[in-house]
Amino acid sequence: MAGLSTPQQQAGVLSFYDAPERGPRMNARAVIIVILIFTILVLIFDHVLSTTLV
Repeated sequence: MAGLSTPQQQAGVLSFYDAPERGPRMNARAVIIVILIFTILVLIFDHVLSTTLV
């Protein structure tokens, strides 16, 4: 498909998505697990703080 070119590619719109990543890579499963753990911790701390302040 090297011979095909679309107006978006000519304008450089898609070049952002083709750029190589230089930062750390994380697995999608690891990101979801970290988000779930963070959410659970926030809910626990909210519950603990709301019961001690009342």
